[in-house]
Amino acid sequence: MAPTPASSLRIVIVAPETLNPDPSDVEAGWEAERSRSLRIGLLQGGYDVVAVLPADVFLPDRLAQIQPDMIIVDAESQARDTLEHVVVATRDARRPIVLFTDDDDTSHVKDAIAAGVTVYVVAGLAPERIKPVLDVALARFQHEEALRRELAKTRTQLQDRKLVERAKGILMKRYGCDEQQAYERLRKAAMDKGLRIAEVAQRLIDVADVIG
Repeated sequence: MAPTPASSLRIVIVAPETLNPDPSDVEAGWEAERSRSLRIGLLQGGYDVVAVLPADVFLPDRLAQIQPDMIIVDAESQARDTLEHVVVATRDARRPIVLFTDDDDTSHVKDAIAAGVTVYVVAGLAPERIKPVLDVALARFQHEEALRRELAKTRTQLQDRKLVERAKGILMKRYGCDEQQAYERLRKAAMDKGLRIAEVAQRLIDVADVIG
């Protein structure tokens, strides 16, 4: 499958709710300025920002409705709560997640990556940095998904092989046939029923477990 250009992605930003905080709140002012710079950088890069959402309990439902291709987390200094909402929202529908933060405490980077964050960027909101960061995030996510699919395929093949071996053993014992003959019995049954050999093997094992 050809790589997807990052600039064609539908992006959702998870960010603080306001860009106009109370002027007396210095920290909120910094966060708003960072968030503003991020949005400007995305727009200048031609990205399709389909929504800006707060990190609240409704986030999973909103993301399920929008179905974005990438999620950008514009995190305040304490990103833990934000990440928890995003992780819940993407647990069953994985997407590349890029987290931008000004928090230079990297002690929770490992947990963030383990939770599904694709790229974790500290103090990286200069507009000219955004495109390469998103390109890397997308490439990394696609690579990890390919590995994940390959691992799942390998696990399925291994499980299938175990089922077939066990089913062959049952047939060999019951009918006094050799291994090849047992396999041919399974293969013929699979062809006749339009099933995979592993599925026939599982059914045979289930029956054998019942009748003993």
